[in-house]
Amino acid sequence: MSTVTTKDGVEIFYKDWGKGQPIVFSHGWPLSADDWDAQLLFFLSKGYRVIAHDRRGHGRSSQVGDGHDMDHYADDLAAVTGQLELQNAIHVGHSTGGGEVVRYLARHGENRVAKAAIISAVPPLMVRTAANPGGLPKEVFDDFQAQLATNRSEFYRAVAAGPFYNYNRPGAKPSEATIQNWWRQGMMGGAKAHYDGIVAFSQTDFAADLRKITIPVLVMHSEDDQIVPYADAGPLSAKLLKNGTLKTYKGFPHGMPTTQAETINADLLAFIES
Repeated sequence: MSTVTTKDGVEIFYKDWGKGQPIVFSHGWPLSADDWDAQLLFFLSKGYRVIAHDRRGHGRSSQVGDGHDMDHYADDLAAVTGQLELQNAIHVGHSTGGGEVVRYLARHGENRVAKAAIISAVPPLMVRTAANPGGLPKEVFDDFQAQLATNRSEFYRAVAAGPFYNYNRPGAKPSEATIQNWWRQGMMGGAKAHYDGIVAFSQTDFAADLRKITIPVLVMHSEDDQIVPYADAGPLSAKLLKNGTLKTYKGFPHGMPTTQAETINADLLAFIES
């Protein structure tokens, strides 16, 4: 397996396929690089080099007990891009991975990066605060942690079978294979990383990070996202970015890179090639 060892001794697993301009994919909570299958194969077929890693504590990376915060996530991503000596890269992040990309760009600079896209992403801030009245109450995320600690397997099954892919919407046709693949990826990772990760994705304020970024960034978000509600996410991120473009979808779920891969891939390709 291809891995990079971080400064604090964590083994980060990554896939690196093809040649050409690199596209680096950062996955959502509590998944793995496997969640990008539809994108990796599509962009590989278009002549790009595709790279996706498993976040620390997730997938095939080390199940360490600490470092489950956005600064470490960004530093781990920097360790991968540094080892591979990437230049002129495109960074694409979904959900928590969108936060990881934003923090990486703000913390490590844009020298290696041409463009970025964040999809159904957690920035600017998910939790409700005095300064962010449109956010979700902290109790929502406390409940996530409680359910994870009580029965992680059951909790993951319920998320995948319900709000993540909008399979709980009237007339939805759930894919059992998609649900099981989400559950499989989640259960590959470590409970501690996933427990701490809920705080990382919900309580990290990315407003200052977004303001620092100058490269073109495509912000892709659905108005029917049940995991990261649209109004307090996509439009606000696009507004804070110096060179942000908002692409809004209707009726797509949070997990739209999987269920709506054809549309998402085409829109990503158009942005990358523009």
